[in-house]
Amino acid sequence: MKRLKQFNLSQLSSILDSNNYHVNPNDNQEEQLVSEYLSKHLLIARNPPVAQLMSRLEGDTVIMPEMRVIILTKGHANPIVNLTEHFFEAEQMIFLSQNSIVQPQNYTDNLSGFGLSLTNEILSLAFPTDIPQLMDGHVRDCCFTLTTEEIKQVEELHTILYNSTHHGKISTQAVLSLTAAFLWQADYLWKRHMNENSSSLSREQRLFTDFVQLVSRYATQEHNIDFYAQRLFLSPRYMSTLVKQVSGKAAKQWIDDAIITRIKAELRHTNKSAAQIADEMNFPNPSFFCKYFKRMTGMTTQAYRDV
Repeated sequence: MKRLKQFNLSQLSSILDSNNYHVNPNDNQEEQLVSEYLSKHLLIARNPPVAQLMSRLEGDTVIMPEMRVIILTKGHANPIVNLTEHFFEAEQMIFLSQNSIVQPQNYTDNLSGFGLSLTNEILSLAFPTDIPQLMDGHVRDCCFTLTTEEIKQVEELHTILYNSTHHGKISTQAVLSLTAAFLWQADYLWKRHMNENSSSLSREQRLFTDFVQLVSRYATQEHNIDFYAQRLFLSPRYMSTLVKQVSGKAAKQWIDDAIITRIKAELRHTNKSAAQIADEMNFPNPSFFCKYFKRMTGMTTQAYRDV
């Protein structure tokens, strides 16, 4: 069965034409194997043509198997990430967990930055015992603004890692240690942001943030407002009023938008039947599923798939 279209590290590396570890024919067999392994599992990117990458993916909804940490230095973008619309801009750090679903859209031509992508294998090797909280699996995605000093600090770490892996020989352990240092700093900055943000946000804003996180996580299975209100220990009526006041968009619309985004991805990039998608996404029956999609989009599932 065809799966959701992937955009993995190997494809990214191929587009950038910048594998981090080029095998030297003079290296011994063991060194060559290490270089080949690292090139498949870790990508250090500095000022890549982000707009070019976005244009290659625009119109697609893709799943990104590897974890990614990105610091934007110029421009802005307005993608849909994990079923939720985001606004990313310069001076922000962006974290995407493994298997994040991304639909690029509305970006500026000068979009650029630096960061890294890594597989779970590298994460396990870099952190054999204690994985940073940001990367341990409970955060699906996030973005937050950095100060000028914070950007300088993380960029210095990234420069050392980038230069070490692109110029000359470097031991595997050194690569892993430098990668760990960069990720520990990302985790530290995230925690500091979370602490500062939680103290400055109003109760309504914090509840709205929690609501959006719940929708991102559960919308494909839980379609009713009651579920989210119960999780937030609120009445459905009060939660609906709060979400509308904070975001300008109804709570049910947030849920419906997340559901439709996922359905579109399944229809466009898999050969699953409507009945199978309906079952996997917890609709009562295929007929209800098809009517729901038609009501929300103005198109039948087959018409959308044929576009």
